[in-house]
Amino acid sequence: MLLSSLGTSIANVALPTLAQGFNASFQEVQWIVLAYLLAITTLIVSVGRLGDITGRRRLLLAGIFLFTAASVVCGAAPALWLLIAARAVQGLGAAIMMALTMAFVGETVPKERTGSAMGLLGTMSAIGTALGPSLGGVLIAGLGWRAIFFVKVPLGILAFLLAHRYLPVDRRGAKSDRTGFDNVGTLLLALTLAAYALAMTIGRGSFGPLNMVLLLAAAFGIGLFAFAEARAASPLIRLEMFRDPVLSASLAMSALVSTVMMATLVVGPFYLSRALGLDAAIVGIVMSVGPLVAALTGVPAGRIADRFGAQGMTIAGLFGIAAGSFVLSVLPATLGIPGYLVPIVVVTAGYAVFQTANNTAVMTDIGPDQRGVISGMLNLSRNLGLISGASVMGAVFALASATSDIATARPEAVATGMRITFAVAAALIVTALALAVGTYRRTLCNRVLAPQAANRLRIS
Repeated sequence: MLLSSLGTSIANVALPTLAQGFNASFQEVQWIVLAYLLAITTLIVSVGRLGDITGRRRLLLAGIFLFTAASVVCGAAPALWLLIAARAVQGLGAAIMMALTMAFVGETVPKERTGSAMGLLGTMSAIGTALGPSLGGVLIAGLGWRAIFFVKVPLGILAFLLAHRYLPVDRRGAKSDRTGFDNVGTLLLALTLAAYALAMTIGRGSFGPLNMVLLLAAAFGIGLFAFAEARAASPLIRLEMFRDPVLSASLAMSALVSTVMMATLVVGPFYLSRALGLDAAIVGIVMSVGPLVAALTGVPAGRIADRFGAQGMTIAGLFGIAAGSFVLSVLPATLGIPGYLVPIVVVTAGYAVFQTANNTAVMTDIGPDQRGVISGMLNLSRNLGLISGASVMGAVFALASATSDIATARPEAVATGMRITFAVAAALIVTALALAVGTYRRTLCNRVLAPQAANRLRIS
């Protein structure tokens, strides 16, 4: 989990250096990040399902090997096209690691400690996100851009050895359980997700004809995918799973919350630099506080979820995100850095609690044959939220700032844009809260009514 999140965050800081090194435009080097994210987004559900069928341990080892080997190719790449291709392969390895690491919790951790394990995974993810920019900056300054890829090689080797030594060996099931991978559904889902992800990222927030065509293609792809899955003998995603209110609500909430969290990454740097007038070094330090808080909150949040119940803590985490977003929507710039940091700490702490509790609520009672695919779906909903947030919340910020170029906007315009963006964010979290409360009430009713129905049946 640490490796896959580090792979996302460490490359962003190198884009200016890579543009200069390969004599390429920003749009061209942006594909170094985009290829990695696209590979994760399009393949994470499929590799989760593949792990359910073929065995998670061997597939996880293959994913770690792919990630590590691709890191070597990235570091040695003599041309930009090869670097982008290697990043796509690295993204495939990261998708396997993200999906199967979470799925392994159900096999290796007692049920009453699932929350603690999920919290630890969240901490590792947050550490990777926080460490990436600072570690990348140091390595580029001292050793050049190739070092940001080579540094993941020893980490990958260590992860491979640990997984090989300590993870339980795959159980050999009947042959009938190991056949029937849904090739058609896998291809349709990958193409649909790729079309949506490209629609949200091409054009850097400005929607043109190509974006609309890609969105229409994604909508058509969803229909085709549902049609194919309803008729598949062994579907990639069983559509009846969405009748489970806990799973459906959890996926929707994860997407909404990730959209809002991306707003902090999109808006934060511009607000700190333009509205508060901070230099780049101070902006970097302030921006690292959020991931640091998430890292420190993850494990305690997991223990609390184990003790007080995952669904209740999901609601508590959403309340924290909503409260922090509301404060940011009315924040006067005169409060400076402390005024910005306090609500951001509340938002990120709430996010850590929500993410841990939400994942725990879904993964606790999942059957062994579905852990991989549902873990993949949870990660997918988060990724889709991040991709959508970068585009949608970025567009809201630009529109609310009433300027064509945020980088040169007046401080007052940026501050206004930030407040309106987080007012929209607060509304999205209120929607997620309504989903969480509704699901919680339905679950409580089912727990009360099920024993009563059993007693009536016994009496009759």
